[in-house]
Amino acid sequence: MDELDVRLLVTMRAHPRVGLTELARLLGVARGTVQARVDKLTARGVILDFGPTVSTAQAGFPILAFVSLQIAQGRLAEAVEALRALPQILEVYGTSGQHDLLCRVVARSTDHLQEVIARILASPAVQRTDTTIALSSQIPYRVEPLLEAATKND
Repeated sequence: MDELDVRLLVTMRAHPRVGLTELARLLGVARGTVQARVDKLTARGVILDFGPTVSTAQAGFPILAFVSLQIAQGRLAEAVEALRALPQILEVYGTSGQHDLLCRVVARSTDHLQEVIARILASPAVQRTDTTIALSSQIPYRVEPLLEAATKND
């Protein structure tokens, strides 16, 4: 990625509803250049989607928790399929260390979170869970500083 790619991505994140023509104007480049860059970044998997960012809290799920799972040996695929069936599980990552999976989970209340955890534990593939409830967001998801730093280190 070069400086123009970074400027394009940062501008798209700052103005998610902006069209290609306006992006070109903001960046001071031709519309065709913006289209080609967006297409290239999308094809390379740098840009993953163009959908809105949804606030799960405002959508009725104010509890955010991170649930670590220990999985029975050889039963990872089974555990992942069981997790996939739970809509409250937003993301699942394979991890190193004491736990095998890390799940980002939302719930309507702490009672609802307990129900979700019970459903996770209902899978015979899951041996143990460890849950941490997020109390606040200190640094929300961001990529702009990373992108800007990446071009300076090249």
